[in-house]
Amino acid sequence: MWRVLRPDAAKVLHDERTRAGLPRYFAVVEGKLPARFQVCKKLKVETDLSATDAELWRAHEKGLLGLRRLLSGVNDGKVKMEVLEKPETSLMDLKVELARRVLKSCRFCERRCGTDRIAGESGFCGVGELPRMASEFMHHGEEPELVPSYTVFFNGCTFQCQYCQNWDISQFPNEGTTVSPHNLAKLVEGAKKEGARNVNWVGGDPTPNLHAIVETLNLCEANLSSVWNSNMYMSTEGMKLLFGTQDIYLTDFKYGNDRCAQVYSKVLRYLEVMSRNHLLASADAEVIIRHLVLPNHVECCTRPVMRWIAANLGKETRVNLMDQYRPEAKAKDYPEISRPLLDKEFKKALELAHEAGLENLIT
Repeated sequence: MWRVLRPDAAKVLHDERTRAGLPRYFAVVEGKLPARFQVCKKLKVETDLSATDAELWRAHEKGLLGLRRLLSGVNDGKVKMEVLEKPETSLMDLKVELARRVLKSCRFCERRCGTDRIAGESGFCGVGELPRMASEFMHHGEEPELVPSYTVFFNGCTFQCQYCQNWDISQFPNEGTTVSPHNLAKLVEGAKKEGARNVNWVGGDPTPNLHAIVETLNLCEANLSSVWNSNMYMSTEGMKLLFGTQDIYLTDFKYGNDRCAQVYSKVLRYLEVMSRNHLLASADAEVIIRHLVLPNHVECCTRPVMRWIAANLGKETRVNLMDQYRPEAKAKDYPEISRPLLDKEFKKALELAHEAGLENLIT
């Protein structure tokens, strides 16, 4: 039975279907389980952080296997966090070191610019070594299960969406305020005390600041879910570094073909990377997928995206079908998207989601 779940934050906490799709997230919200990054900090890895890149990546692969076992024990109640000692070198420590090394020849995203950001270089995203924060606040306008969400907006992005509604953030990587992982961790801990259900990393896109986010989580003492709010154009290395650290991947699945992705976001191999990373994300943690319906793109984008989600991730996948498109930034230069979305277009998008069999929609 197809259902449209309305964004009522109080009601959604008790909705059986929503809870079935995000059981571990709700367990963290209710204090029944630790956030996954906190478990990651308890897993010991046998390695010297001064070892070669190849040796560290091998240790990381082994650590991920151990983490799966540890998470299973924690989730089942067979392992208690309070009896686990803090290891001399944890999997989170290893992730911080590896991310720092990737930063020297940056390949967090699939553009793989290879720039040495520690030496002051920057690639396509324009982001330097230290993250620049456009804003941070308690967000009440996100998906109902997420709010109140402590949301951190970073400057810079791996895409150049021609209609971006956060254009002043995403395309100006040198604006905002520099912030250290230490200070970010304190901000997150403060937000938890104020009632945040999660910390929500966004932008722009959080991918260029993956190194700082992993380090922030390693320093953070608060137990709250981490939400990776992203266009999902990460490299395989970027995805591996995220494994075990996020409770929810809040993803954008924008396009149903490579041509639209290249024209409107200036990105190549879109479907290949999206398919790979959504499968990896769903195997790692819980997922909520956003799809912004674009004018004149219901058939070429919405239809194939809905079908792909249902066929590959399951019909109960939590999907936010979004109708709030407005022609911002450079949209006026593209006649086909230079107007708001029509009611009949969104109605058709809903029908396509229904036809695909998706059962757990937010609209």
